[in-house]
Amino acid sequence: MPTISIKKKDLETLIGLQFSLNDLERHLQLVKGELKGYVAETDEMRVELSDSNRPDLWCCEGIARQIKGKLTGAWKDYEFFYSDGTNKIGQIVVSEDIRDIRPYVGGFAATGIPVDEEMLVQMIQTQEKISEVFGSKRRRISIGIYNLAKIKFPVYYKAVRPEDISFAPLGFDEKMNLQDIVERHPKGETYGEILRGMAKYPILIDSKDNVLSFPPIINSREVGEVKVGDTELFVEVTGIDIRLVLLILNVLAVNLHDRGANINIAEVLYPYETEFGKTICIPNDFTEPLPLPLKDIDKVIGEGIDIEEVITLLDSYGHWVKRAGDELQVTPPPYRDDIMHPVDLCEDIAISRGYSSFNPVMPSQMTVGVLSDAEVFADQIREYIIGSGFQEIISNILTSKEDVLYKMGLEQEKVVEVDNIMSQSYSALRQWLIPSLLRVETASSESFYPHKIFEMGEAAVSDETSNLASRTVIKCAAMMSHPAANFSEIHSILETLMYYLQMDYRLVPGEHPSFIGGRMGWIYTGKDVVGLIGEVHPKALTAWEIHMPCSAFEVDVDKLLEIYQANP
Repeated sequence: MPTISIKKKDLETLIGLQFSLNDLERHLQLVKGELKGYVAETDEMRVELSDSNRPDLWCCEGIARQIKGKLTGAWKDYEFFYSDGTNKIGQIVVSEDIRDIRPYVGGFAATGIPVDEEMLVQMIQTQEKISEVFGSKRRRISIGIYNLAKIKFPVYYKAVRPEDISFAPLGFDEKMNLQDIVERHPKGETYGEILRGMAKYPILIDSKDNVLSFPPIINSREVGEVKVGDTELFVEVTGIDIRLVLLILNVLAVNLHDRGANINIAEVLYPYETEFGKTICIPNDFTEPLPLPLKDIDKVIGEGIDIEEVITLLDSYGHWVKRAGDELQVTPPPYRDDIMHPVDLCEDIAISRGYSSFNPVMPSQMTVGVLSDAEVFADQIREYIIGSGFQEIISNILTSKEDVLYKMGLEQEKVVEVDNIMSQSYSALRQWLIPSLLRVETASSESFYPHKIFEMGEAAVSDETSNLASRTVIKCAAMMSHPAANFSEIHSILETLMYYLQMDYRLVPGEHPSFIGGRMGWIYTGKDVVGLIGEVHPKALTAWEIHMPCSAFEVDVDKLLEIYQANP
């Protein structure tokens, strides 16, 4: 969750009221925030925000907006969302060849307010927090802010060969072509991975051939360096999700407007169809009303609330509310895109009223928990493997495709991926456990051999017939590592396990990219494949930087339980 730094005086100026630190701590509950520290000498507050779906709150302006609206009922009407075009600053023309690279862009101008030191610090912080966290380290979205006075519209967003354009990037005096920037500039080294394998790179350039930026890497020094005292700004966002691009532009527009800037729209012209058409005026209010059945409110919140109070609570939290029979039609503000279900609105009602205002209810029934059959069976397997001298480890079900596929020599196998990822290290759910054991082995090279480790845990397998096209299963994997680790040795452990489970099984020779050919087999019970066993392939060991032979097996505990229960 993001932690931001803001000045207490700046926050109070934006709200229009002064507060004690105790009052501020209480009001921060409106934004799911927590005061983590205050330095009186610098007037700096550190605020941790626990809502990962509301980037509008990841800044001083957003926190002030939410608190001020609740306390005063004064919500601004951002007229620029409904502009008739008279305040249009110019056009952004999108080229067809950018479609398969980084297809979406948008922008607007902010004028009439001089940039001071605190405003510049907040803009940079907001830009970095949103791009890094919400934008998945600039992969999904990236933000650029420029000196508007140096830009001649229309602005062109297109793809070029890396060697065709040169400019001086921020932090450098010399001109560099795009390939040099990727290889030599610190930002290129950090974010160049986003453009890996592409023959052309995206570029923003104005009608006088002045380069604005090389998104998502770096702005140009000439146009993209904003300084204290600048009074005219151009703000753009590029990305791979047009809805996110528009949302972040809306957030940035209302932030600057709250500081007193005039917002001028830009018209984006696409050669291809988008979710919002080929011509889009930005900022753009794409919010739609969501029905909130009155019966759902009491059901979700658990306490009866008068309908007029519900309307007041939603209105004071920033929503537009209309009553339509037995439901409310609720339209979120244009800088929010986190309301996807009536439950989200019920949460806003609870926050707006204050969680402390609800009466706690004690459970009305007494229940006693017991272990499930699956857990009892899993504990039984644990005992047998521990009895063979193995040590249990516990790993995360969240992992990366690099670990569960590429390091294991797998390319085509399907895994369950995570949407809206915060880190590539946790971008997928593991479909098997042996990679988790290898990760532990990588970190254990200095421990005395032999290494005998196992894990019992959840895995997620792709299954189009299941809800969300995935299914959670329990698996167990065991691995041995020492200079003479081999198939026969790990097979003896499997044999011991199946003997004590009183299960008949057989091994069928097979091929698997993660194991040495001729030293791998599939584990069958009857006609069902319940696991695999073998000596880990040297290529996999090299990928994991392991210098000792490893042999392992893995079984599907859920399948074993079904067989165990069918043949008690």
